Amino acid sequence: MSWRKDDRRAERGYHHGNLKEALLQAALGLIAEKGPAGFTFADAARSAGVSAAAPYRHFRDRDDLLASIAQRGFEQFEATLTAAWDDGRPDTVTAFERVGKAYLEFARTEPAFYSAMFESGIPADANPLLMAAGERAFGVIRAAAERLAALTPPGVARPPALMMALHIWSLAHGVASLFGRGDAARRKLPMPPEDLLEAGVLIYLRGLGFPTDRRPPPAPVPEADDRPAGPWGKAAK
Repeated sequence: MSWRKDDRRAERGYHHGNLKEALLQAALGLIAEKGPAGFTFADAARSAGVSAAAPYRHFRDRDDLLASIAQRGFEQFEATLTAAWDDGRPDTVTAFERVGKAYLEFARTEPAFYSAMFESGIPADANPLLMAAGERAFGVIRAAAERLAALTPPGVARPPALMMALHIWSLAHGVASLFGRGDAARRKLPMPPEDLLEAGVLIYLRGLGFPTDRRPPPAPVPEADDRPAGPWGKAAK
């Protein structure tokens, strides 16, 4: 009978330590196909090729499965942002721009993880491991914002780094969620999402009083005596 076949699959996966990973991958596939709210615990078991009872060996319920996926997503997200930040090398502004691009790249290349992280409806404070993973990922953005706040020009009030981190996170998340994802939820945009995010951040920083013109300063104009002769000779003293 089919249930015996399913049970044998479940036992084999369980004893070889593959059941949990199989369920996580099956759920990721369902999220990519139907969204985080579009499948049941039994659907995940069926997609993994195990009995409906097998997932309870590793997960309390569907929300626990989603929380594990979201946690893994935040861990990968943190690693991506940390690599992009690279401790602010070669300079704070360049590294900060890399973080924004990495944020959009993650949303584009890992849409199932991104949906689980931000759209599953799982309360982060109900799962300590998930909450800690999310805080570590946000910590990269906050560290970058602290370095950026330290560049506040003289005579300009220094903005709170946490406020800056939250504002820029909100901006990056909005662009990523609307225009930078790799699934059917992506809206059309007549420009690269990276350009939209960069322009938004520049406008934000300009509003805080930061200099945003990164063009090299113009070359100094030579004195009158040093000017090359034109059609009418050198300029008079």
